Amino acid sequence: MQAYELTQLISQRADLNKPYLEFLKVPDLSVGLYVLSAGGNDLQSPHTEDEVYFVTGGRAKIKVADEDRDVQAGSIVYVAKNVEHRFHSIEEELTVIVFFAPAEYSSRP
Repeated sequence: MQAYELTQLISQRADLNKPYLEFLKVPDLSVGLYVLSAGGNDLQSPHTEDEVYFVTGGRAKIKVADEDRDVQAGSIVYVAKNVEHRFHSIEEELTVIVFFAPAEYSSRP
């Protein structure tokens, strides 16, 4: 079994001083912690894998293709592979658990 505590992951990610910390990767799944500061920019581009975002804290908007939606703690958003998406209008530091299936970058040509 592999088990994680969100508070430890948040601390570990902060120590790395990067917005994204991948903490689990197996062939069919990867999971990471993504944190964006209030007023920050989400610079990601479409991925070659399906994604699920689970917002654990903060408030922002997410644009997926042509659709905009408010997100906050408890929001869950599915994004199909190769679909343009990004968080924006980040009002409070946004903390998100990101699930990729299959594992991130495993479907790249």
